[in-house]
Amino acid sequence: MAVALPFALSLMLLSLLPYHTHAQTYSNVTLGSSLTAEGNNSFWASPSDEFAFGFQQIRNEGFLLAIWFNKIPEKTIVWSANGNNLVQRGSRVELTTGGQFVLNDPEGKQIWNAVHASKVSYAAMLDTGNFVLSSQDSIYLWESFDHPTDTILPTQMLDLGGQLVARFSEKNYSNGRFLLILQADGDLILYTTAFPTDSVNFDYWSTGTLGSGFQLIFDQSGYINLITRNGNKLSVLSSNTASTKDFYQRAILEYDGVFRHYVYPKSADSSREKWPMAWYPLSFIPENICMSITTSTGSGACGFNSFCELGDDQRPNCKCPPGYSFLDPDNTMSGCKQNFVTQNCEKASQEKDQFYLEEMINTDWPLADYEYFRPVTEDWCREACLGDCFCAVAIFRNGKCWKKKTPLSNGRIDPSVGGKALIKTRI
Repeated sequence: MAVALPFALSLMLLSLLPYHTHAQTYSNVTLGSSLTAEGNNSFWASPSDEFAFGFQQIRNEGFLLAIWFNKIPEKTIVWSANGNNLVQRGSRVELTTGGQFVLNDPEGKQIWNAVHASKVSYAAMLDTGNFVLSSQDSIYLWESFDHPTDTILPTQMLDLGGQLVARFSEKNYSNGRFLLILQADGDLILYTTAFPTDSVNFDYWSTGTLGSGFQLIFDQSGYINLITRNGNKLSVLSSNTASTKDFYQRAILEYDGVFRHYVYPKSADSSREKWPMAWYPLSFIPENICMSITTSTGSGACGFNSFCELGDDQRPNCKCPPGYSFLDPDNTMSGCKQNFVTQNCEKASQEKDQFYLEEMINTDWPLADYEYFRPVTEDWCREACLGDCFCAVAIFRNGKCWKKKTPLSNGRIDPSVGGKALIKTRI
């Protein structure tokens, strides 16, 4: 027993660790090799052809240097180098004879570089989705797994200080409004950002593992665990119900601020009847993004002057209140603008009859209030808002009245909110 117990413990700890990618077979990308942005056919594939590294055209806006799932029709991107700065046709990424790996625009201006190391002998796209620059001795000098963007894959880890940054929108790969960070103190936290900077604003979810968290591991079995320094599980972010043998898997901090674990059947045989031939979410954090973000500054889940409603698919539906419309109809998380001339403060009393209050049940914009009254009636609350040129919305709930001014933030509609919102708009 004295020998068997440590052996069993060793096996358990090994099962928590990612697969050792150095042992893979791959086709080398030799020094002097390059790719040119000319379409979606300029890439280096992994040996199994499951992943590819190269250029993807993003609508008509330019090219993204990226890694993607290469065997599925969606060509889903899992990593990118230049999301904040798309390049134009004719740009080139090159592994120079001197061992530098650089992306240059058509004029030769450097847009991005991975490493300046004379010891780089070759590059390779691995079957794990990891793109590596390697020495002659197969020591990885740089790897995309160490520099994630918004996604992690099976066998990938986030160490202390590691982070994922959500993209701005579904088709805009520039940095967005949310971050997932494994802090140096061991706590794994979801933050809103002080957009357009990348600095953190307020947290809206955490594991509460201050002082004990060490690594976030997406293991080869498809489980996502936060572990301690000695390998003990602290928090299970996602339990696997689909094998990595039969399913492609990814975990992504999406542009709506939700961290989701997705699977995609590798073949129709593995999909059976339970799984569609598409990305299917196994888990998501937080459960309700609309109700999770309540901060004193920032736009919330859906942008200023909008409100968030959780859909049946557990995704936030961003909507505009009556009298408002989206700033950008192609990006419903961009917020809303007023479609009417606001009340004239110099003639507020004369203009009362030119406005009315549209009622919305179970709706609120918390922390946007500037006056609060109790106990009052609903009629009193209505008149107080109509007679105040600063009042854009009044919230009435349980005999209490809150006046809100624009821009409205952190809007949500949910049965747990209660009461009603009275939205002022011009007749």
